[in-house]
Amino acid sequence: MTTKRLLSIAGRHWDAGAALAVARGFELRAVTDLDEANAVLGSLPCLVGIIELGTRDMLERVEHFLREHWRVKWVAVCGAEALEDERYRRLIHDHCIDYHTLPVDLARLSHTLGHAHGFATLAAPAPRLASPSGMRLTGDSRAIAALRQRLHKVACAEAPVLIWGESGTGKELVARAVHEGSARRAGPFVPINCGAIPTGLVQSELFGHEKGAFTGAAKARAGLIESASGGTLFLDEIADLPLDLQANLLRFLQEKTISRVGGTRPVEVDVRIVAASHVRLHEAVARGTFREDLFYRLNVLSLELPPLRERGDDVQALAETFFQDYARERSAHVKGFSRAALAALAAHDWPGNVRELLNRVRRASVMAEGRLITPQDLGLDAATAGSGVALNGARVQAERAAIEAGLGAGKSLTDVARDLGISRMTLYRLMAKHGIEAAARKRS
Repeated sequence: MTTKRLLSIAGRHWDAGAALAVARGFELRAVTDLDEANAVLGSLPCLVGIIELGTRDMLERVEHFLREHWRVKWVAVCGAEALEDERYRRLIHDHCIDYHTLPVDLARLSHTLGHAHGFATLAAPAPRLASPSGMRLTGDSRAIAALRQRLHKVACAEAPVLIWGESGTGKELVARAVHEGSARRAGPFVPINCGAIPTGLVQSELFGHEKGAFTGAAKARAGLIESASGGTLFLDEIADLPLDLQANLLRFLQEKTISRVGGTRPVEVDVRIVAASHVRLHEAVARGTFREDLFYRLNVLSLELPPLRERGDDVQALAETFFQDYARERSAHVKGFSRAALAALAAHDWPGNVRELLNRVRRASVMAEGRLITPQDLGLDAATAGSGVALNGARVQAERAAIEAGLGAGKSLTDVARDLGISRMTLYRLMAKHGIEAAARKRS
């Protein structure tokens, strides 16, 4: 059961003694300024708060604070003359559940706090706080729990890592988590999108160049690989790297040295490589667009990210997290998601994965007209939301039937995965999800 906790932020006319007089039944946390209040709210959940609004020059900072801590039901205390100022009125209207003017009627305020707490308990629980490293893998689905466990083991090693996932599943987030969980966390994390660098500049950008190596090279410059020395180099969409550069990267992985463009002296670089792709690299190898020897050099430790459609209730947890993350830029009157919006989120297939969810929530938070975000604000079909359970049920049944049909035909797991167009890791995850007998895994 959540502790009935009250946060009181003192002002010129409101202090801890006054707060104590109305805190009957509450565990009181009394602070003297917004910095202390931030510290309390960063570690203790408080459903209800009292804040004296103070002078006009403080209102902008107060508004930023209230916008950030929008889940708390705030009761404002201010002088009666403040209500003649439009800025005070707007702040109270947008961010507070009620207000009291000075001198405060303590009995009436005590009733207000009870009402505010009762109203706060009707709201959905807040998402979990981010981990100390700031690397947040939100959700409690089996798929994300398995990823967390595997990620911890991978981070503690020094070997190269290969991350696979559909576009928008959060590959860079996971790469940063690998870095933050490693012994190299104090070093740099250098991300490179291999598909975003012009072909003619890739060699120079990655490996650097010496003065006079080409027209315009007025001075020597270290490349991105050197800049990551002592830390982690993240090569996103590595399948887009040209074949000749793949050979240079392979040589670096083997020898731990690079040669700048126009240079003759090898440069030693101590860096860990984490690569990622939305393309199955073994398929790229079969097509001849990716070097087999480089694939095996990178694929020492692997992480496969589940698509959002396989993460169940994580969708709502992620939506709530993104709503919180962009609290400072959203419309002040928007306080959360309607039940219809949550149903629409659950029913959607998310072809753009987490990136699509983030964009829809962020846009809806700014553009919504009402107090609660609707399916229309999210750009989703409300009619589909009502049948979300049925649609999800049909998808679950189809997945289970397809897997059981393949296994029932006596095929190996490798053959079943290939027929379904998924990896063995995904097949294992789906078998666990549907409760298909683990004994079937022996047919490999």
